[in-house]
Amino acid sequence: MPQNPPQSPADYILPLNINGLEGRMLHVPAPAGKKREILLIYGHHAMLERWWGLVENFNEFGSVTMPDLPGFGGMDSFSSIGRPTTIDAFADYLAAFIKLRYKRKRVTIAAVSFGFVVATRMLQRYPDLAKKVDLLVAVVGFMHRDDFLFTPRQRFVFRKVCRVFAARPVATLIRYGFLNKFVIKELSKRMPNSKKRFIEVTPEEFDETMDFEVKLWQANDVRTHWLTTSEFLNIDNCQVKVDLPVCHVASKNEHYFNNNIVQQHMLVVFNDYHRYTMQSKAHTPSILADKKACRVMVPPGLRRVLSKTP
Repeated sequence: MPQNPPQSPADYILPLNINGLEGRMLHVPAPAGKKREILLIYGHHAMLERWWGLVENFNEFGSVTMPDLPGFGGMDSFSSIGRPTTIDAFADYLAAFIKLRYKRKRVTIAAVSFGFVVATRMLQRYPDLAKKVDLLVAVVGFMHRDDFLFTPRQRFVFRKVCRVFAARPVATLIRYGFLNKFVIKELSKRMPNSKKRFIEVTPEEFDETMDFEVKLWQANDVRTHWLTTSEFLNIDNCQVKVDLPVCHVASKNEHYFNNNIVQQHMLVVFNDYHRYTMQSKAHTPSILADKKACRVMVPPGLRRVLSKTP
């Protein structure tokens, strides 16, 4: 009998304990007749529930597993086990997860934005794992600091601010003094790119969006948020080649990255490149996006690739 479509993320969330870090993992079994194993890696400022609509879309092509990243979604941070919060640490964590979860299986990796930075670094540090990957998908992913549309001066200032915010006393003050609906709502209106970030949010949805933003900010470790932001603003993931092709889902109205420069950097690292353009009004759909709204993130050309037997 065909499997009923998934109804709620809560029905598929499991506890996750790995290398002394406790968090959660979402796993949705494959529909009948689908063999593809999909590992979905979310991006920055995220939690499992935020990407449920995207999970539903990928689930049309196979089983979908999405683990928390340390310091995100309520998972323990690296500092809780005395390890520095770096891209290398995230790469090592992801490699450990893949080795445990996909011991004798091949896997499709689909990684969103910052998640693709982590996936790339993981494949560079563990080249043997590339042999397990049957398809690599970068969903609005990036590679290098020059991919950003910010000027070098803007990136420099943003990085300095991030390092200040990541200092323990400041991070503690932010967490317990400022992560409430009033502050987040007011800052969201005034931050750079705020109009573009919320372009798909109607006035009626704005309060609900702010409620979810509060959940996101409170679920994510403040120091992890700012330390990773500081590092990826200066990222250079173009030093080591990866023996895989990459499928790049680029937003038509990207407001963070220059898609052509991203392509150039991906071609430096990967052995082939295929671009699929999503018809989104921003970097990604809104944080309230359901399956229908997230469908743009898996464009028709990529759907044809995913529908093939791995």
